[in-house]
Amino acid sequence: MITAERQAGTLQGILLLLPITMAVMGLIVLVPILPAMMAHYRDVPGFDYLIPLMLTLPALCVAVLSPVAGVVVDFFGRRKTCIGALVIYSIVGILPIFLESLSAIIISRVVLGAMEALVVISSTTLIGDYFHGRDREKWLANQTAVASLSSIFLALLGGALGSFGWRGAFAAYGVSIVFAIALLLWTWEPRKSDEPLEEFAAPGARFPWSTILPISLLAIFGGTMFFTMQIQVSSMLSEYYGISSTSALGLYSGLAGLSVAAGTLLYRRFTARFITPTQLLIAFGLLGVSYVLMNYSPTPQLFTTWLVVNQIGSGMLLPALVVSAMGRLPFEVRGRGTGMFMSGWWLGQPLSSQAVAFMRGHNGGDLPATLQILGILCLVAAAIALASRFRGSSRTEASAVG
Repeated sequence: MITAERQAGTLQGILLLLPITMAVMGLIVLVPILPAMMAHYRDVPGFDYLIPLMLTLPALCVAVLSPVAGVVVDFFGRRKTCIGALVIYSIVGILPIFLESLSAIIISRVVLGAMEALVVISSTTLIGDYFHGRDREKWLANQTAVASLSSIFLALLGGALGSFGWRGAFAAYGVSIVFAIALLLWTWEPRKSDEPLEEFAAPGARFPWSTILPISLLAIFGGTMFFTMQIQVSSMLSEYYGISSTSALGLYSGLAGLSVAAGTLLYRRFTARFITPTQLLIAFGLLGVSYVLMNYSPTPQLFTTWLVVNQIGSGMLLPALVVSAMGRLPFEVRGRGTGMFMSGWWLGQPLSSQAVAFMRGHNGGDLPATLQILGILCLVAAAIALASRFRGSSRTEASAVG
């Protein structure tokens, strides 16, 4: 029998990293089969709108439903929710193999998105429950790296399964049942008594709105900057550098994913030791400089240099924000707080494309100039982080003198 005295180790850390790939799988694994689905449903009215909607619905559900998922996670238990959601995810994920109606497939994708929200929130909250201090920073940072690297593998998997027909790609969702079994065997439901004393919430403590709401709003901004380049890289290369080969564009997308993972590793090795404002100063600084200089890159080689810098900054940004949020959440409301944060972050995905479209509509369609505007906003965020760092240092010195 598993007891409260058990300490989480590498096995539990790895098992809790795997569910984050479900959020990536919701979109990436189907990208290679999108043309085949469009051809299959070309006689359905509005298919050119409905099929892309089907593709992105899970991510939208994660953004909208994460706060609700946080309440569910806190009420029913983190581990139970994660295992149950993974099982349902597996079932509804493979349903389109047997469904013919596009409407039915879209409904199954809504349920899939709801399960994604539960999986993301519960697995992230479990990392916060199981680990503390530097160990927590390490495993939360690893989430970003695993998500980025898995996108490369999942795109290849979707293409391979799609060679058996477009329905074949949906079989990939069945892997979540394996994750559920592993969590059932080697994890346990955390309890407040397992928390270090300094992380106990005061009796009757309320939800820390004053600290979580600002960081959740910052997550919206950060998520918008994070997803922009991942979405716009192909447009930049094809429209401004004449690179239209799908294989070449795939390589650039893979390079972006690897750079995000590299940024996460750099965060763990170097910036995790700094206070949060310094971490945000570095991350937003890299994003800002790279976005601005993309507007002054006459060759694809120079653009690639700034793409790598940009995605390294992105890889540093997410763990900096999520570690900061997790450290402010008492055990009783950790799921709800994680849900709020993740909702803000995932809202950045649809907002990024809308923001770019809006700004391009007002500057003659110039995408590099639009990226420069985003870069200036990131540099403003870096300046605010710098000011916050100095303000914090001044308060510390004043306290020491007092």
